[in-house]
Amino acid sequence: MSRSSIGAIQRRLLVLEEEGGKQFLGEPALDLYDFMRTGPNGYGNINILAADQLMQSPKLYATFLLWLLSELFEELPEVGDPDKPRLVFFFDEAHLLFDDAPKALIDKVEQVVRLIRSKGVGVYFVTQNPLDIPDSVLGQLGNRIQHALRAFTPRDQKAVRAAATTFRANPAFDAAEAIKELGVGEALVSTLGGKGTPSIVERTLIRPPSSRMGPAKRSERREIIEASMLGKRYDESVDRRSAYEHFKERAEKAAEVEAEETQEKAAAKTQKKAPRARRSNRQSVMEAMVKSVVRSVGSSLGRKIARGVLGSILKG
Repeated sequence: MSRSSIGAIQRRLLVLEEEGGKQFLGEPALDLYDFMRTGPNGYGNINILAADQLMQSPKLYATFLLWLLSELFEELPEVGDPDKPRLVFFFDEAHLLFDDAPKALIDKVEQVVRLIRSKGVGVYFVTQNPLDIPDSVLGQLGNRIQHALRAFTPRDQKAVRAAATTFRANPAFDAAEAIKELGVGEALVSTLGGKGTPSIVERTLIRPPSSRMGPAKRSERREIIEASMLGKRYDESVDRRSAYEHFKERAEKAAEVEAEETQEKAAAKTQKKAPRARRSNRQSVMEAMVKSVVRSVGSSLGRKIARGVLGSILKG
């Protein structure tokens, strides 16, 4: 790998590190199957990613989502068209997801939205304006719910027309006019039919949520986390042996081998200069064999192996 490529990678990693990636992307890593646990009554769990601070670091947020979508797509098996999904994602404030998003993230989102249904996963994007979502992603969405849009400026009117064109037309009313006239709780709705085709858009009332509107308090959040089976699982960080430590150890071993070779060469030169004592015929034959084998091995790895094996023979 060239120096310029390594430098580019290091600069990108430095940006993530400055945004807090060193802590956020540490270990233990997030287990996707923790999202799919069910309670004692068989119902699924609602998992909330509190991204109020994470959204302030857009590159880190995009990196996490890219990893999350990639893991979903690669890890989950194909299940066809199940009666109910294994997992459903709701991306609230979706415009924050796509604002200044790298092309790699948009391509991955498009791929996941197109193919993830066969793995039993649903993806929903929640935003006020359909223009907040790229056309390549918007074209893959099957279920659409559009609340009222007010059009006072040319840009607002363009957004209304764009929202209306995403629906299959209904001869009973003009979708573009209906969007501007919708009251509180009203919406235009279009879903996928039995054969996978979008239904004609209908104007209907939406049942309001029965949950509390607004974020949970810190005390409530801490109480829920402590009561969860996974409450302590991600609290303690794990410091595994890193690639840096692995390569550093390998380099130190190589330096030690090189130092040993240098010492052996220096000792051999000293031995040649010193007067040789007469040895037995058996020793001369053994030394000749060792020298012959060492000369036949050209690489440093071969010399290291030869020294280890034949050295143990001579010592024995």
